[in-house]
Amino acid sequence: MKIQGKMFLWLSVFILAVAVLYGVWSKEPVGTTALFLSFGLTVMIGYYLAFTARRVDAMAQDDKEADVADEAGEVGFFSPHSWQPLSLAIGGALAFLGVAIGWWLLYFSLPLLLIGLFGWVFEYYRGENQNQ
Repeated sequence: MKIQGKMFLWLSVFILAVAVLYGVWSKEPVGTTALFLSFGLTVMIGYYLAFTARRVDAMAQDDKEADVADEAGEVGFFSPHSWQPLSLAIGGALAFLGVAIGWWLLYFSLPLLLIGLFGWVFEYYRGENQNQ
């Protein structure tokens, strides 16, 4: 995790240099502000990663002699089949389309969003997948 912190801190130095150069050269406040905010965000992420790297054990990416398989292991549990993300995607697309077309479209998207959300949250509390 040490290498990620160093990468973000070096990236923040580069973004700061670009922000100063862009601000002096273009005299455009919006882009300069965005670059300075990007600098601040990369500093925060880099500091967080460097700070937590001191608290955790060394990982495989910190060892120059490590193999790819050294970090292998269980990633997590992923549902093998679920129709709920499709309902959420259609409901979300209709909701965002409602902003462009008309707010009345939210009446059709809200039930799809709620069905998808509740179905996804309680997917393993009922039915054939209850005990997984």
